Amino acid sequence: MTIHNLFGKKRSNDEGFHWLSVGDLMAGLMMIFLFIAITYMRMVVIERDRVMEVIVAWDNTQEALYESLYEEFKNDLEKWNAEIEKETLSVRFREPDVLFQQGQSDLQETFQLILQDFFPRYIRELDKFSSCDPSPDGKPRGCVEEVRIEGHTSSEWSISVSQEEAYFLNMALSQGRTRSVLQYCLSLDNLDIFEWLHSRISAVGFSSSRPIFDNYGNEDKKLSRRVEFRVRTTVERELMRIIKD
Repeated sequence: MTIHNLFGKKRSNDEGFHWLSVGDLMAGLMMIFLFIAITYMRMVVIERDRVMEVIVAWDNTQEALYESLYEEFKNDLEKWNAEIEKETLSVRFREPDVLFQQGQSDLQETFQLILQDFFPRYIRELDKFSSCDPSPDGKPRGCVEEVRIEGHTSSEWSISVSQEEAYFLNMALSQGRTRSVLQYCLSLDNLDIFEWLHSRISAVGFSSSRPIFDNYGNEDKKLSRRVEFRVRTTVERELMRIIKD
């Protein structure tokens, strides 16, 4: 390309060259940049609105799930020494002596009786949120993505083992306990009507990685030994994906 092609064209031998002014070039570039900025701002607004929709859907789903579980179990929580944590949708059983014998993964008879009462009712409530279809207005609506049975221990073990050894011994113990709970719950009658359950339930042992602390910042070893039933929703996954993006 010649310099004539780049900056102008020859109009005639008499008229000489017609040059584009620097001002014209700058005006053209400004129009291009303005177009890019408007496009980007529009994308930001669309993404912001999508994030807000997901946040609202997450909040509504969390609130509805919590209210449903609380209304069902509010009269039982005290006698079970259990609680429902609103932020994580966890039903937490906090009486380790009722759950298992020390260092064992077999369910105590009392805990079996609690699970016989608790688990079928728990799944019936979650069944109301098993459909992931969008709401009538097309906006996202959360549903149950995972029902997770979590096993937690304190950091204690025998004084004759190191802290690292104690962690892995507690890991095996917590995993064994959650498997026992899962196996027992799925053996209960009339659960086969909930077709979604088997594909969304899991059991996880966390060892002592998630202790509970007292008001002074010290590990509460008794409360740390617990079993939790936690619900994770599809909206929670979508919200995490947006945060990562």
